[in-house]
Amino acid sequence: MRLRYSALLVLPLLLAACGDSFTPVDVYMAKTPECKTWQEGSRYDLPRGISVSTTPPVTLPDGGAEFTFVYLVPRGERAMFLTREYHVTAPKGPVLAKAELVSFYQRATNSRPEIVDVIPKVPDMLVAGATSDDTIWRVRLRVKEKLPERFDVVPPAFEIALTKYPMRTFTYRYFADRKAFGLCS
Repeated sequence: MRLRYSALLVLPLLLAACGDSFTPVDVYMAKTPECKTWQEGSRYDLPRGISVSTTPPVTLPDGGAEFTFVYLVPRGERAMFLTREYHVTAPKGPVLAKAELVSFYQRATNSRPEIVDVIPKVPDMLVAGATSDDTIWRVRLRVKEKLPERFDVVPPAFEIALTKYPMRTFTYRYFADRKAFGLCS
């Protein structure tokens, strides 16, 4: 009798350990329709310690912007891009522009920032190096077209360990007091 009771208590724990308990948090960055609050940065955590983060873009003189996204991939992990395009969209709307790749590089977190491997295009997947606890993948993108007052940037989604995961939609607006585009919530 005692063995059956113990098995009933342990079974739910074993089943929970087998499944993927990842629940995406704040897939859409904007908390309000106005999106008036400036954000210094945004980080989106994915399963297995993989993350993507960004900071406010560099506003270009003609009304475009340059964006930087930083992916962190722990040793032994990899993430496959489901597409290779970074879209600029109207808020929760249609694509306005495709960001062009300026640079894509990787480096181990234990190496000097000057030592990087530059990649000429968005790769098929991000694979962590074996020489460091984490590998940093940094992508710089540019949109030359004049951007609207408010827009979203949607990085490619990932497949991690044979499961597809959505990517955060990062939200931006023009802040007149700063004379620059910035992340907003």
